[in-house]
Amino acid sequence: MALPLSGLAKGDVELVKIETADFSLVIKGKPYHERYIGLQQYRNLDFHDEMRFSVVGDHEEVKVFDVESLEQVDLHTHRPIFFENGVYTVMVSPKNGKELTFYHEHPVFRNAIGRVEFGQSYVLLGNLHFQNEIGYSTFEIREGKRTLLEVTIEVFPTKLNYKEDYRKLLDEVNDEIYNLAFHFLKKTFLSAQTKLEGSPSSAEFFRLITVYFSAFLKAVEQIERQPHHKLVKTHEIVRGDRIKLLDAKGRNYLRKNSHLFQEVSHGIPIGDKQFMSSKGMTVNKQITFHTLENRFVKWMMTRLASKLEDLLSRFNNNRWNKADQDPELLSSIEGMKRALTRKLSNPFWRELSLPDRTVQSLVMQLAPGYRDAYQIFLTVSKGLALQNGMYKMSVKDVATLYEYWTYLKLGQILNKKYEMISQDIIKVDRKGLHVSMEANRRATRVYKHPVTKEKITLTYQKYVSKLPTTAQVPDTMLSIEKKGESYTFNYVFDAKYRIDFALEGSYYGNKYQAPGPMEDDINTMHRYRDSIVAEQNGPYERTAFGAYVLFPWNEEQIYQDHHFYKSIGKVNIGALPFLPNATDLVERFIENLIDKSPEDIQKEGILPRGSLQNWQESVEEKVLVGVVSSEEQYRGAMRSAKYTLSASVLRKGWQEAQYVALYLTKEVGMENGVVCFGKLRAVEVSGDTVTFSVEHWSRLKKVIVPVGYGFAHYMMTTLRSLENSTELPELFMKSEEEKIVWQMLRRVSDRIHIELDNQKMDQAERVEKYTIKNATVNFDRESEVVEIDKAGTVQTVTFEEFKSDRVKLFRYLVD
Repeated sequence: MALPLSGLAKGDVELVKIETADFSLVIKGKPYHERYIGLQQYRNLDFHDEMRFSVVGDHEEVKVFDVESLEQVDLHTHRPIFFENGVYTVMVSPKNGKELTFYHEHPVFRNAIGRVEFGQSYVLLGNLHFQNEIGYSTFEIREGKRTLLEVTIEVFPTKLNYKEDYRKLLDEVNDEIYNLAFHFLKKTFLSAQTKLEGSPSSAEFFRLITVYFSAFLKAVEQIERQPHHKLVKTHEIVRGDRIKLLDAKGRNYLRKNSHLFQEVSHGIPIGDKQFMSSKGMTVNKQITFHTLENRFVKWMMTRLASKLEDLLSRFNNNRWNKADQDPELLSSIEGMKRALTRKLSNPFWRELSLPDRTVQSLVMQLAPGYRDAYQIFLTVSKGLALQNGMYKMSVKDVATLYEYWTYLKLGQILNKKYEMISQDIIKVDRKGLHVSMEANRRATRVYKHPVTKEKITLTYQKYVSKLPTTAQVPDTMLSIEKKGESYTFNYVFDAKYRIDFALEGSYYGNKYQAPGPMEDDINTMHRYRDSIVAEQNGPYERTAFGAYVLFPWNEEQIYQDHHFYKSIGKVNIGALPFLPNATDLVERFIENLIDKSPEDIQKEGILPRGSLQNWQESVEEKVLVGVVSSEEQYRGAMRSAKYTLSASVLRKGWQEAQYVALYLTKEVGMENGVVCFGKLRAVEVSGDTVTFSVEHWSRLKKVIVPVGYGFAHYMMTTLRSLENSTELPELFMKSEEEKIVWQMLRRVSDRIHIELDNQKMDQAERVEKYTIKNATVNFDRESEVVEIDKAGTVQTVTFEEFKSDRVKLFRYLVD
């Protein structure tokens, strides 16, 4: 529905202005979102995301609002100015009387821009309200069926970090679904008699072939070592004295050619004479590999090579987003295609012809190599049947995506320590594999504790009926069995893609002093816990022991002081932050629920008592980062999956290491920094030498560069720090204060410089200061204060104030 221009809110500016020969187009709205009090606060943030904005078609001028200069400028790279939940007014004014229309693929947006008559002229006018839709959004201005102009804007989320959180949500949802699909295939088999329809997108095919290609090649190599074969019978016309074996066909040949018989002295007695055929048909038997099954495997290899060739063609024709067009991707596709081509050129496969019919054989279902190759081919070439709600949803619908992700991530957390014994997210029907998880449809994953054997059930959209009031359907319910109890302990986890940013002067800000979940979402948790009950021989009893909101926030350390975090320990109702880079509190919380006895849960409350820092240190996985100072040492470590150190340099605490990482010095002549790590398999001590054996080396996503720092022998850090750091000093932080300040600064900027009290990190004792933009944060441990120096203006916060009111420090940094 179109809205008048009077509906423009205070603070709106002209975000976009486009002039063409046929019309003028203007988009108005706020160039910042609800998280910021105003444009000036958003403008001062050290923000490095860049917005994509493109215009296709004949145009004379394009102007876009620039946050830095506070005016419209020519089209170039810009900071984001379009956000979810934002309302943007679009006005199109024709210049030459042409009949223009507005088109958007989404019907709601398409119908939001309507025609408004003004005398003898008109304008296209209305509001685009991006609720939970984020990502690219394209609309067109048309004359009849002809497109005059196509405009693409990029809508950014307000509750997530676009570059990190949102893309991780997408990746983790896809990865978990594909992992479940392959887990399903390993336990079952999809018969060749089932006709699969449709094909995956190019992006999905690439994701699947990347995961399963090496396993497919191993299956083919196993077939080459033990190929299926059969004994074939051939017939040959030979001289009569060379006939070795005569079958029915040979006898029939002689009956039809009786003139070939000649009288001989020693032959076949017929009456009182003996005869012998001058020639006849003999039978030969020989082994052949030219079977229908082998021909079908060749066809599968040919089809995959063809799909990879099509993928290369799409890549080279720029049909994919430019962000995907990197040399590593191209090299990966070409490498897989070359590997298949080499296989097909082997004499074994080269001599086989392609099949002329569908294979329905037990060999393809049961034989080693054939079974695995066929299963992978079905998964890769047909993918998951994406016709259901899970994948029919737009990836732009971040609220639905967040709801799915929370359930899948909770399952992934459980999968780390507990054995999954069943799941029904991935199912099979006559159309193939499909994802059964969607709105209003129940999905269940069942786990077993490896020691107690207690069952743990995670249910999505659990429908709880037969209640005294109304049925309840929480997003996710965790049900835990306890030995000696006849009932389960049930906990509700409800994903709410909503957050109150506690703006200064607001009701929420005055009451809670920090961002957190919405109050009405907390009230919903009360409803869940109080309404989910069961009748036990008369009176009703609650079966839900607690209910918790999961909301998109990543400052776990700061949030521990929030009212709705503390309420969990008091009344078992509250909220927990949950994002791809903020899962620690939820992980520990769930682990505690599962490990505690029923008596402990009742007596001690949900959260464990004691120091959270001590708990975190006991849970976090330790990593020993060792120095590699020569190319020979590095190559030796890579070949043997081992790293050695002198026992004399080892200090207390090295035995806690569960992983080993390698730091390459400049002398290695390759990359300089921490490049790879591996899970520790064994430790051997021989004299003064300690040898660490790892399962295998895994390359870090990004090399952790030294930036002027180094260490002599080794240093200890945590796996989380290793995976999230980009510079060597980031691995050093030890005290709670240092970690908290670091996390605060990461919210403000992704460009932070750290200075330690010694350039040799294994000799350093503490962080001296952090530098961000035009500000520094110093630790004065003698006076027990934190100093924030911004362009000569110093703000001092005592350690006690810092611990009791971290939000104050953070807001000072933001301002």
